[in-house]
Amino acid sequence: MKAKKNNLVDLEEFIDKDYGKRGTKRRDKFEEGYEAFKLGVMMQEMRLQRNMTQEQLAEKCGTTKNYISRIENDASDIRLSTLMRIVREGFGGHLKLSVNL
Repeated sequence: MKAKKNNLVDLEEFIDKDYGKRGTKRRDKFEEGYEAFKLGVMMQEMRLQRNMTQEQLAEKCGTTKNYISRIENDASDIRLSTLMRIVREGFGGHLKLSVNL
């Protein structure tokens, strides 16, 4: 019996192949979209952990349910000041940022 070849590659190799190396326009666009997606997922998880609806979160931080939904579903750019307000007033937390060069 012949052994099957393992076709697994690590995530970085996969992304390099499909979107190009870091620093290319296509890769940069992919990574920006991915970060926006992660932000929406993180916000939804925080909201659900607190048993809050989108409407309840919106009321706490002075925005609309529609806006919260658009962020969670990666359909809207979000201003830093708005994100800080959502974290502070909606979740009672503090936003920390980091930059990777």
